[in-house]
Amino acid sequence: MATGERPAGKQSASGNRLLAVVRYEAGRKVRGSLALSALLTVLTVMYVGLYPSITASGVDLDAYIQSLPPAFQEAFGVSTLSTIEGFLAVELYQFAWVLLLGVYFAYSAASLVADDVEHDRMDLLLSTPTPRGTVVVGKFLSMLVPIVVVNAVVFVAVLVSTTLIDEPVALVDLLAAHALSIPYLLACSALGLLLSVTLDRASIAQRGAIGVVFGLFLLETVTANTDFEWVGALAPTRYYDPTAVLVDGEYGLVGATILFGATVVLVAVARAWFQRRDLA
Repeated sequence: MATGERPAGKQSASGNRLLAVVRYEAGRKVRGSLALSALLTVLTVMYVGLYPSITASGVDLDAYIQSLPPAFQEAFGVSTLSTIEGFLAVELYQFAWVLLLGVYFAYSAASLVADDVEHDRMDLLLSTPTPRGTVVVGKFLSMLVPIVVVNAVVFVAVLVSTTLIDEPVALVDLLAAHALSIPYLLACSALGLLLSVTLDRASIAQRGAIGVVFGLFLLETVTANTDFEWVGALAPTRYYDPTAVLVDGEYGLVGATILFGATVVLVAVARAWFQRRDLA
């Protein structure tokens, strides 16, 4: 056996423990994922249902957009409201996906570890032969369940509802908008995870996660088109633009790669920190 090579049995056992943590944590998130998906589906159907009456009103929505402050246009990616793609990009994706879901998943991930530590459940979990690093990674991977479920359900809701009003959205662009949101939401979750392994109280970690994600959103907004625009590179929102995907067909694969890389780094840092910290 080569030096440093782990025995196959130990690798298999470690993998099994990781899967066990993922399955358990994922199972706890199914009900909440479905409830969140239902709420967003209702919101989606409402927006799509309002669109025909808005266009029939004869109001020049694009002229209204141009009258908005540039900072507002930059913050919510306002490009056009005269097409169903532009309308949904602004009303649904820029607000609900980029801001609300980003904050929500950071908030949710902030309790992954801190809640168990605060309520003395972590000692029980670690009393089994499950390494701390496995616990952290397994809990984080369980966040894929709500992220994927919400994206899948709302994708179908948008596709069906826009077809019913005879304003179908391009299938590939819609699929890309949802697929590219996954690295973004994972990055927001990773920020919450880092706070979760750092702080002992879940409520403080959750409030901190909200502040960090929303603060980075504001930072990226206020520094746009200024000499300090480079500071906004710290914000995950810089790398996911649903308006560019739905309206212009620009997929931003580089941004998705950056978000995925940032997620890996944040999870690795959280794992290393939790392995070394004193839970007493």
